[in-house]
Amino acid sequence: MAKPDVNIFLLDIEGTTTPISFVKDILFPYVKDNVQDYLIAHWEEDECKQDVYLLKKQAEEDSRQHRAGPVHCLDESVHTDEEKAIQEVVDNVLWQMAEDRKTTALKQLQGHMWRAAYAAGKIKGEVYEDVAPAIQTWRQLGMKVYIYSSGSVEAQKLLFANSTEGNLLDLFDGYFDTNIGAKVESKSYKRIAESIGCLPSNILFLTDLTREARAAEEAGVNVTVVVRPGNSELTEEEKSHFQLITSFNELPLPNSA
Repeated sequence: MAKPDVNIFLLDIEGTTTPISFVKDILFPYVKDNVQDYLIAHWEEDECKQDVYLLKKQAEEDSRQHRAGPVHCLDESVHTDEEKAIQEVVDNVLWQMAEDRKTTALKQLQGHMWRAAYAAGKIKGEVYEDVAPAIQTWRQLGMKVYIYSSGSVEAQKLLFANSTEGNLLDLFDGYFDTNIGAKVESKSYKRIAESIGCLPSNILFLTDLTREARAAEEAGVNVTVVVRPGNSELTEEEKSHFQLITSFNELPLPNSA
């Protein structure tokens, strides 16, 4: 049960507020199928140039650490074959996605692509039916609600602004992504608490992944694991260790102030 001093909810997205199938079957395939056309259409725009620059810096870091994969080596100081340069970026993006990487550079480009897709009505964000009503109840009790996802803050906002349940942005007090740190590192949750201006013990983190849950626990954050259809199976040890819910409506709430 949530501890009495909990007054902040920190929510994961994939498998927690949003079906994994939406992310894996709609969002990611959209990027894979359209990244080349997107780069061709926006290559000369400043935002796209910044995306490419970050991907280049990430590729350079990967090369230094001897990670396998395509290395984007575009030198923007000289004239290059645009078609070849774009293909290098495409190859790197597809490699990162195949490796399920969570780099900020990749997430930024994906977020910009999804923004265009949402604006064009090609994508609608999916949210579990229990999510919005539960968060409204939490807020009525004086709780604050934040999102922490590997997807960029922009991608998070796009999903909730263009959701199947309408524009849900007003339900959230803030957003965190990998710029604050990786979700499997305990120091990330300490940074989030510092950013919010609270103690880790004031936070309840909801996630479907136990490796994230354990990192949050190490930081002194309260944790509940969300069990939804399609989420990873839990071991018996995990089932006994963590508080589990299958719907936000099952969450025992602390007494409101």
